[in-house]
Amino acid sequence: FGIAINQLLFFKGLSLTSPINAGLMMISNPIFVLLLSFIMLHERITWMRIIGIASGIAGCVILILYGGRFSNVQSSSIGDLCILINALSYAVYLILVKPLMGQYHPVTIMKWIFLFGALIVLPFGFTEFNEVKWESFDNQIWVSTVFVVIGSTFFAYLFNTLGLVTLSASVVSVYIYLQPLLAAGFALILGKDSPHLLHAIAAVLIFTGVYLSVRPASVSIGQST
Repeated sequence: FGIAINQLLFFKGLSLTSPINAGLMMISNPIFVLLLSFIMLHERITWMRIIGIASGIAGCVILILYGGRFSNVQSSSIGDLCILINALSYAVYLILVKPLMGQYHPVTIMKWIFLFGALIVLPFGFTEFNEVKWESFDNQIWVSTVFVVIGSTFFAYLFNTLGLVTLSASVVSVYIYLQPLLAAGFALILGKDSPHLLHAIAAVLIFTGVYLSVRPASVSIGQST
């Protein structure tokens, strides 16, 4: 959930959709964490959070169904769906890895997660790996590759794992809300994408969903005031 499904679907989805769409879809992760915590851990859930989940899902559905029609770059419903499942998979990972934090060192957890993740990814990526023309890589491609492997993969997972030592999975997942802002900003600066009114509508729905999903709860389902 944390490496194989997450990374395979992320990169496949990113190749089929726009950076802004991908960033907005990723913010659904806190909503999935809350929903899965209710299903898997039997945590209490409020009606307000249910409304938040519905709002976030509505924003994702809008992007999947209509996002490709209003983008200046390649964007498809399949790509958006891959990013959405990627977010769901990472939510499962955050919930499953949290109990391990009290038993093992974060680096130990990282070591085994990446080892088994690599074994699962290998059958899917071996053919494409052999097709890479390494001699065609210029300095920019090498720098980008190193940054993806070390920066946005190794350190991103390590910092998330360290965060789980003292924070809940829900709190850690909330910081993903920065991703669409940063993705949109860099996409605009680099000329990789451009925003549309549809993105704003979907963003409002998803951000509202995240806010309602993670705000302090006073009354849960099954409780009375």
